[in-house]
Amino acid sequence: MPGENLTRDEAQERAALLSVDGYEVSLDLRSALGDIEAEPRTFRSVTTTRFRCAEPGAASFTDLLAPSVTAVSLNGKDLDPGEVFDGSRIRLEDLRADNELVVDAQCAYSRTGEGMHRFVDPEDGEVYLYTQYEPADSRRVFANFEQPDLKAPFRCEVRAPEGWTVWSNGVGELVDGVWRFAESKPISTYITAFVAGPYHYVTDSYARTFEDGTTLEIPLGAMCRKGLAPHFDSDDVFLVTKQGLDFFHDHFDFPYPFGKYDQAFVPEYNLGAMENPGLVTFREEFIFRGKVTQASYEGRANVILHEMAHMWFGDLVTMEWWDDLWLKESFADFMGAFALVGATRFENGWITFANRRKAWAYRADQLPSTHPITADIRDLQDAKLNFDGITYAKGASVLKQLVAYVGQDAFLEGARRYFKRNAYGNTRLGDLLSALEETSGRDLATWSRSWLQTAGVNSLTPQVILSAEGRITELAVLQEAPESHPELRPHRVAVGLYRREDADGSLVRYARAEVDVVGPRTVVEELVGADAPELVLVNDDDLTYCKIRFDENSLATLRERLGDITDPLARALCWSALWNLTRDALMPARDFVGLVLRFAGRESDIGVLQMLHAWAHSALVHYAAPDWRAEGGRLLAQGALKELRLAEPGSQHQLTWARFFATVSSDQADLHLLLHLLEGTAKVDGLDVDQELRWAFLEPLAAHGVADESLLAAELARDDTASGKRHQVRCLAARPSAAVKAQAWAQVVESDALSNALVEATIAGFAQPSQRELLAPYAAKYFAAIERVWAERSIQIGMDVVKGLFPSLRDSQETLDATDAWLTAHEDAAPALRRLVLEARDDLARALRGQACDTAAGS
Repeated sequence: MPGENLTRDEAQERAALLSVDGYEVSLDLRSALGDIEAEPRTFRSVTTTRFRCAEPGAASFTDLLAPSVTAVSLNGKDLDPGEVFDGSRIRLEDLRADNELVVDAQCAYSRTGEGMHRFVDPEDGEVYLYTQYEPADSRRVFANFEQPDLKAPFRCEVRAPEGWTVWSNGVGELVDGVWRFAESKPISTYITAFVAGPYHYVTDSYARTFEDGTTLEIPLGAMCRKGLAPHFDSDDVFLVTKQGLDFFHDHFDFPYPFGKYDQAFVPEYNLGAMENPGLVTFREEFIFRGKVTQASYEGRANVILHEMAHMWFGDLVTMEWWDDLWLKESFADFMGAFALVGATRFENGWITFANRRKAWAYRADQLPSTHPITADIRDLQDAKLNFDGITYAKGASVLKQLVAYVGQDAFLEGARRYFKRNAYGNTRLGDLLSALEETSGRDLATWSRSWLQTAGVNSLTPQVILSAEGRITELAVLQEAPESHPELRPHRVAVGLYRREDADGSLVRYARAEVDVVGPRTVVEELVGADAPELVLVNDDDLTYCKIRFDENSLATLRERLGDITDPLARALCWSALWNLTRDALMPARDFVGLVLRFAGRESDIGVLQMLHAWAHSALVHYAAPDWRAEGGRLLAQGALKELRLAEPGSQHQLTWARFFATVSSDQADLHLLLHLLEGTAKVDGLDVDQELRWAFLEPLAAHGVADESLLAAELARDDTASGKRHQVRCLAARPSAAVKAQAWAQVVESDALSNALVEATIAGFAQPSQRELLAPYAAKYFAAIERVWAERSIQIGMDVVKGLFPSLRDSQETLDATDAWLTAHEDAAPALRRLVLEARDDLARALRGQACDTAAGS
């Protein structure tokens, strides 16, 4: 649509011209009910905007994505909607110094999770609404100036069906049939929010008395669909919420500024969560319908704290434009882990960070689309794609390095000054760095250039020279960078030396030194004279962001004794490093699988174990030699079944091994065991095959032709819920049939009838590793369809299709050539679309290099 993709230049020009004094938004959502199936189903949206113009007589525009506009009035003069509205913008001419704009529009309910999403619960027919806007979808709900630096206070009212409750950023009350909400603080458009429907709602409260004697009271609320209420452990949600509020008040010295604190767990959500002040929204999968491991509870707690950190980093102080998206996301990612460890029962949060979050960053930073943490965001499509592993996990990792570099106290004092100086305003990189320079006394210009304004990941390798007596005469750290991004950075690292010291053969650290690694080679003077190590771990304690490499002796030790490392963080770092070696085709996939088979059963940290399972499966599917895949799959299934039977009955390790066994099962005997576990004719002592585990077993059974449509229909009857429907759709698409694949493809690519959640489920079921030949015809169809899909569908659905249906399982030079041919022939395609295809191409090329490495190892 012309003008839908707002550019940075346009936003800068508009911000220089306009200042917004306030919005009044009135929505009528009573049309959400009823059996009307005409598309698009719409609701009335009336917005009054008061704003100033620095150049009277100038022209500008306001943003609105809506099927139709009923009326537009500017400074009391009625404008012709047909003349001023083009489908995405309303043209505003001859502006005064002070202006009032009134827009009366019919806006569309969404089925893609963008704007005002409407969900009908199949279990009871109830309708639920919620909004999701980031980066620029509030214009789908009301007319506004859709950019983060035009902040304003909002006053909202909503008419809703009788019996519904409505929530927004401010405290609301029902007056004469209308929900009216307290005026918000000045906030950006993308963090305004509405939730409406017959939600199950639970309340609590938080109180805090500060050193000056003032008291802060925050009403707390948490909500979900009525169908999930029996599973909703709101007590734990409130516990983590209160712990987080205490932690951030202790460290930020700025009271929570947005009044109440509601948290809504909503259906068909595209993201993990969104930091709307006073009304945080989460995907409802954080309400667990079955037994899960502590890693799931830790993950939820981390997201709660991540979103809470945004109340300061992002909501109180907001980036000027999406170039500095990291100013909120990197900080929230770091602060989520920091608060998790410092305030909750999840004291091993940094292990999860090192093992899971950094894996996301390392992958993203080696793609051709990698970018500096402070990115070059030309427009809104660029912004949408930059919610990635660089902006979140690499940025958070670099902040952890910054804390080591300037000191924790200086870092937190800098943050406190940053909040107080810029409250309710917008900032750039320099605003934060100046505060940190004041508190630390360090010049951060060089650090910033190296870490925030360049891309790529460095590799750090130890080089050890021993004397004849077996002592270290020199230990150096070698730093390398890829040719594409040759920057060598300053790293504050800890180097740990490990050896067997206990009678049981445990590998323990006996020496440690911190050093500033600068340039290609840095000598660690403190470790000269130490006894010879069996393992040298560069970046011990995970202070910096790098790919850890090993000297030959250390790598040999890991191959034989990885499970003997007693420290769980050190062990997790070694696993992560070995996975990077595998992805870089420096270790054969079969070797990594062998290490998982030998040592994963001894892994105490459940989050690390789950990550190892994911990596082992990925190694088998993408990096193993094609002629070894079947053997590797049998080995993994045998190993998983062995560990399942050895695990403590009823333990989270047992549950994790059961899920992994289902993932890698392919032999008839293994599949029939899964079927018998479903039927109850076979049992594993202590394993509760609850509803969620039943679906986990059914997907491989469907993919291998054991579970047919009737069995899946029977399971849906057993679990006739929204969650059950998503599981069934995924399993239906997984079946090994040409007709099934054709139907799934048509439902996703040729039609927009499915909601975002069912598109996601269909794509997840479509591409099964055991069905490579069955998927062969869709490689050509993919390249023929993606430009049309990108143009016709919403950006979220477009991303899901382009990423999810790329023919990665047709892992051959032929597919690589076809990808290159598409890129060559579509140089003028949307840059965001080209980026997604380039990323998929890079993953495919990496897979082929890994397969060549593994083939050589097997020859």
